[in-house]
Amino acid sequence: MAKLAPEPVMLATPTAVRAQVAAWRTAGERIALVPTMGALHAGHLALVEAAKAQADRVLVSIFVNPTQFAPHEDFDQYPRHLDRDLQALSTLGVDGIYTPTRALMYPQGHQTTVSVSGVAHPMEGEYRPHFFSGVATIVAKLFIQCAPDLAVFGEKDYQQLLVIRQMARDLDLPVTVVGHPTVREADGLALSSRNAYLSVDQRAVAAHLPQTLHHIAAGLAAGKAFADFEKEAKERLRAVGFEPPDYLDFRDAETLEPLDRATWPGRLLVAAKLGQTRLIDNLAVPVVVP
Repeated sequence: MAKLAPEPVMLATPTAVRAQVAAWRTAGERIALVPTMGALHAGHLALVEAAKAQADRVLVSIFVNPTQFAPHEDFDQYPRHLDRDLQALSTLGVDGIYTPTRALMYPQGHQTTVSVSGVAHPMEGEYRPHFFSGVATIVAKLFIQCAPDLAVFGEKDYQQLLVIRQMARDLDLPVTVVGHPTVREADGLALSSRNAYLSVDQRAVAAHLPQTLHHIAAGLAAGKAFADFEKEAKERLRAVGFEPPDYLDFRDAETLEPLDRATWPGRLLVAAKLGQTRLIDNLAVPVVVP
């Protein structure tokens, strides 16, 4: 019979998580953090598996962060399935689960935020100007509270990954930020907690988002320019039921400066609403050698 993994330690306060991490560190163990907002799916669980492969102890945080939601967005409706999440993490053999409350993370009188320039400005930064300050602030707090050696984030939120890396570098936080490839459904749709909002019909249409990125990437790989595809791709998405995309861009994979041809490592990035659900995706584009 397979040996059962020990139950994870449940941690609810910054004091408790610091004490547990200190005990692991005293034992000479390498610690990985996987920050989440819960509603876990196979993509999150892949991050946990990646963390387990690189560390002796894996700590998962579950906190729906209010400061990255605008007043008109879906904070109240965001999926919350804590019991299900805890069961999934226990099955994977996670060592600790950190579930702080809003009052602990943002106590009365909290006035400090973290802002990132440069990579935070285009795309999501333009359409959701509140978002990256909320993300950078909560991730900085988690890094300080949990003091991990490394933290694993999904590449599905690619711009967010770059923002967090920049924040950690600029604040000299001693944590390695690791990106993990996007986990997808069989038809290519990137896994996301917000996919639960899609109706059956919308779910069938949603696969056109990654298909459109692959169509553009094939053209770039053939040496063509992004401008040759941008208008057609946006029309293609609108024709199947998406609203006009907030953005559909080809960007430098490190700086997010605009690119037109695949002469440098790049990323295609898109955000578009399908009904009331806003979906994002991205795709790496390799360099075309002349």
